[in-house]
Amino acid sequence: MSDKRDLALAAIAPYKDAPLGHFIGAQSAAAQGTPFDVLEPGTGQVLGQCSDASEEQLNAAVAAAKEAFPGWVSTAPEQRRKILNRVADLIVENADRIAAVECLDAGQCWRFMSKAAIRGAENFRFFADRAPGAADGQSLPAKDHVNYTTRRAIGPVGVITPWNTPFMLSTWKIAPALAAGCTVVHKPAEWSPYSARLLVEIAHEAGLPAGVFNSVNGLGETTGKRLTEHPDIKAVAFVGESSTGSAIMRQGAATLKRVHFELGGKNPVVVFDDADIESAIDAAVFMIYSLNGQRCTSSSRLLVQSTIYDQFVARVAERVNNLKVGDPFDPASEVGPLIHPRHFAKVSSYMDIAREDGARIAAGGAPVEGTEGFFFKPTLFADASQSMRIAQEEIFGPVLTAIPFDDEADAIAKANDVEYGLAGYLWTSDLGRALRVSEAMEAGMVWVNSENVRHLPTPFGGVKASGIGRDGGDWSFDFYMETKNIALARGTHKVQRLGV
Repeated sequence: MSDKRDLALAAIAPYKDAPLGHFIGAQSAAAQGTPFDVLEPGTGQVLGQCSDASEEQLNAAVAAAKEAFPGWVSTAPEQRRKILNRVADLIVENADRIAAVECLDAGQCWRFMSKAAIRGAENFRFFADRAPGAADGQSLPAKDHVNYTTRRAIGPVGVITPWNTPFMLSTWKIAPALAAGCTVVHKPAEWSPYSARLLVEIAHEAGLPAGVFNSVNGLGETTGKRLTEHPDIKAVAFVGESSTGSAIMRQGAATLKRVHFELGGKNPVVVFDDADIESAIDAAVFMIYSLNGQRCTSSSRLLVQSTIYDQFVARVAERVNNLKVGDPFDPASEVGPLIHPRHFAKVSSYMDIAREDGARIAAGGAPVEGTEGFFFKPTLFADASQSMRIAQEEIFGPVLTAIPFDDEADAIAKANDVEYGLAGYLWTSDLGRALRVSEAMEAGMVWVNSENVRHLPTPFGGVKASGIGRDGGDWSFDFYMETKNIALARGTHKVQRLGV
């Protein structure tokens, strides 16, 4: 355990003597703005300081991206592919170092972060291999014309990523932008900034030209706001809370900025009494308690058919009480600490809310005693109703709310009775029911008899308050590129004559 933590501390050591600065153009830029502490969730101690970018530094990063855009977009797609595959190679070479940093400043468990770093490499490789075809369009012939479409990168874009799995989610946004030919200004989350610095340095080591990928640290209300309002930023890709997405949409409205949002979720896992019960329990527990419950696609509502509700919830409670909560660097740990005292307080507040609304705490429900970090016991709320706040609001922690349902219609109604619509999970052995319920769910993604297993060519995104747009496959290029139609006349149609 100590060797992994030592690896993480060594990785951030170059940024410890002064507040973590920025990466603009092809070089490090010293911090100028107001510094703030970066905490280690596992110990509660200060790791170092980060700095809010000054307005001049943010403008310099955007200017660098704007200046680099013509050269990058005209770079042969095969060359972009080569560079981005080299980024993937270097991520693999540095996978342990990246994973250790994620454990250190994000509090995520090693058992998941070691895979997340490799997933980041897969994201770069996937989109790198699609760079040569990114501009391809369609042939759309008509009687008197031949139409064809083509695509071109939209320009410099802003990417704002969250603190829960910061490295992987950064690659998920930045890789397709670069493959499409866009240049990027990235603002990572202020609570977990260190792995973003590793990513931008790796990208430039791989041969990315100066100004193509820039990284600025800072707070959402200052640096983030300046980025989303900047007239030279043509689009903003954001992952985070729904309320922040609304603010970004307002901030970008004056410049008609294109936006792509992956926002909050209150995702249901619906278990019918004919399901594979063992697998359903495994999936339900995994999807809410892995990544410390800080996962946008977590199945935070457990809807169980009333005929099996009591025994199913009892089985889940037993599993929740057996989860190993501990040091994120310990390979045996299954649940680590929450990210920050502010978030810890938010998750804690829902215990009283649940009691006041009449729910029963079947497991957990309190901080972990004897720890210095922000550890909270994995929690299961039982005997809840859909009207309770614990069933409506995104808690974003290791907290599961169990609700009974009567029949198929009741399951669909309760699954859809939230403002969110990111993901849904369904367990049944009835194929017809699987089709009916999955199609009726108001969600951008539904997994049937499975936990969240991502396939990179498929679309990823939500409906309602869970977001706008889709990532993955060609859907990512639809966001980062403009489509143009060109119509060629065959010379066979008659042009109307006016004023003759």
